[in-house]
Amino acid sequence: MATERDAYEVLQVHHKAHQVVLKAAHRALAGLYHPDLDQSASSTRRMAELNQAWEKLRTPDRREVYDRQRSQATASEQPARPAPAVITPEPPRGRPSRPGEASSGILDFGRYQGWTLAQLAQQDPDYLRWLSRHSSGLRYRPEIERLLRAESTPPAAPRRR
Repeated sequence: MATERDAYEVLQVHHKAHQVVLKAAHRALAGLYHPDLDQSASSTRRMAELNQAWEKLRTPDRREVYDRQRSQATASEQPARPAPAVITPEPPRGRPSRPGEASSGILDFGRYQGWTLAQLAQQDPDYLRWLSRHSSGLRYRPEIERLLRAESTPPAAPRRR
């Protein structure tokens, strides 16, 4: 026996979507796959799938029953998996940052929290350019501009005698 697709997936909506959204999704997709418009086998199969999903979710009572069955089925079928680890860049070693310490050029937010602007200019100058344009970098703008000017200035060539 083939397993049925999730009704929310068939209707292409989030499982917490409002009932009005479900109805609109069903109508829009039914307009695309209706047999009067497209008589292919895949369209007919898709329309049947849409109607089955709509039958399960069309009233709040039916939806509640379906959600209960869905949560029980997913809990029994899938083993618990650990959440994926989020990798954030580690600040370079040095003096720790202090919250609100903007004058020292140490970031107190985001993925580079604890980094100095000079360290950031060396490691990720594109992010520094972005920060210079973004409102969160407003308080750092004078120092960012100085660092970006220094980065864009080519080193002086040695003088010949």
